[in-house]
Amino acid sequence: MRIVAQYDFNGGNKAVMDKYRSEFAQITAIINSVDTALYKTKESTEKTMMGKMLYAPTEINNAFRQEFVKAGWSKRKVFCDYTFGEYLDGYTPAKESHVKPYREMDFVKPGTKLGIEVQFGKYAFMVYNVCAKMTIFGNMDIIDTGIEIVPVKNFADQMSTGVSYFEQFAWDLHHRGTSDIDLPVLILGLDA
Repeated sequence: MRIVAQYDFNGGNKAVMDKYRSEFAQITAIINSVDTALYKTKESTEKTMMGKMLYAPTEINNAFRQEFVKAGWSKRKVFCDYTFGEYLDGYTPAKESHVKPYREMDFVKPGTKLGIEVQFGKYAFMVYNVCAKMTIFGNMDIIDTGIEIVPVKNFADQMSTGVSYFEQFAWDLHHRGTSDIDLPVLILGLDA
């Protein structure tokens, strides 16, 4: 796999190069080490691609996880305390689940404040990662800069329908603009 595109959101490129140049070199090496030929394993059952072999996003995500973990990166989880706001007019919420809710950053390198999200899924998750999750982790002083890793359209077209892509994401971020709460994020577009 290789990086074929990048989008600088809110000064993300400068922040990564100024503070995390060695980590970026490691990220590039990890990306280059993922052999996409191993993950063209999903036989399509969709009408428009019936029987066609496609890249399996879940398997690609697993390959990234293995490589990042080998390089010393780890998930970062924060548990949520849902005590904000108030219920109205006698509404009684469901009993609290035994599973504590949480938010999770795909990868943070110990000793840094660089957060990585790998997203080969639906479009809404890309936007959420950059415009909400990274901001939350920034407000909690866990990260100060982010990198979002996504497929370019050519690569996404070789996956199931509905996988979003770099070009659409960059266009939306450009037209959304930035806010004073946004972290600097470098968006990396990958192709097989």
